[in-house]
Formats: sequence, C-alpha cells, structure tokens
Amino acid sequence: MTNHHHIAVIGGTGKSGKYLVKKLLEKGFSIKMLLRNPDQLELNHPAVEKVKGDARNPKDIKHLLSGCTAVLSMLGQPKDESPIFSTATKNVLNAMRKYHIKRYIVTTGLSVDTANDHKSEKVQQATDWMRANYAPTTADKQAEYELLVQSEVDWTLVRLPLIEQTDVANGIKVNLEDCPGDHISATDLANFVIEQLDSAEYIGKAPFIASV
Repeated sequence: MTNHHHIAVIGGTGKSGKYLVKKLLEKGFSIKMLLRNPDQLELNHPAVEKVKGDARNPKDIKHLLSGCTAVLSMLGQPKDESPIFSTATKNVLNAMRKYHIKRYIVTTGLSVDTANDHKSEKVQQATDWMRANYAPTTADKQAEYELLVQSEVDWTLVRLPLIEQTDVANGIKVNLEDCPGDHISATDLANFVIEQLDSAEYIGKAPFIASV
C-alpha cells in the first residue's frame, strides 16, 4: 500500500476524474474531493469527504489540502469561463507549501510544450490548432507548466491525447518527447496517475501517455 493514504482530488467528477475516483476507492485510498455542487454528486462512500469550493479560490484549496498527503488534479476547463488552470495550480502550490505536501500530479493536453519535445507533425498540427482556436486556454496551460517547473514540489504533468471513457485497460505507452498514440483509456489514465504516487520516475517531468 502506498505511503499516500489521504488524497486531495480536483476535477473528480469530469470525464476522466470519475474513473480516477473509482480506482482510488478500489485501491483503498481515502479522498477529499473539491466540488462546486456537492449535493449533485450521487457518490456516497465512507472514504470520500466532499469539500464545497472552487479551485480558483485559495481558501477552498487550503481547506481541500488540509490533512492530505498528495494532490491529484484532472481539472477541466469550465464552459464559457476564463482559463482556470494556472490559477488553480498556483493555489495548489501555495497550499502544498503551507501543509508541507510534496506530491502533485496533474493532467493536461498535447499543446503544452517542454524544452525536450520532438513532436511529430501530427501532434504539432494539433498543438497549432489548439493555439489558433483556444488561444487563452492553451496559453494558460503553458503557464501552468511554467509554474510547476519553478516550484519545489514533486510534480508530474501528464500530457494526454483524446480520452476514451471506458473501463477497458489495455496498458499504456509513455514518451517524454512526443505523444505515442491517438487516445487514452480513462481507466488506463487513472491507473497510471495512481501508480505515480509511489514512483519517482516522472517527478519533474511532463510525459505523454497513450493506450496501447
């Protein structure tokens, strides 16, 4: 069993987050979930603590992280709202510093660039398309990465292709320079993220992952 027994989860009701929550509970973790509307979450489990709040509110994030040993975020961009990612991560990093929490694993898209990337033509085209059509959000995700790079926590930024909502888990491929596939099973993603709680392999890195 992991040393991380109490996990803060952000984005746990989204298309990938709900699979993460399911797997965490199957593996015996206790979790605190940040929820805008806790009453709308039908999940009632003794290992789940619901925290009402918004990731953009520093006080809500501090409340969420209190008593936790790691933070997992599958935060999505709310429709018709300003970009959320860098603000959320700034709040998380500040709260982690306050509570001396070290491990932060967060998911993002293909468009984030790192200095070591060698993106294929296909992945670069997808990146350019995101920049052209979702410029503010794409820029904000890049800003989130820069915040992580400058931080002192043990972070991993998981870069993802299209997410398929399925319980099927075929295993994954990982690459630090280019995305190794066109899709990722939400279950494969959940398994990978949870495995990173006990692994130092991708600390301070931004791996691309895809299902086999």
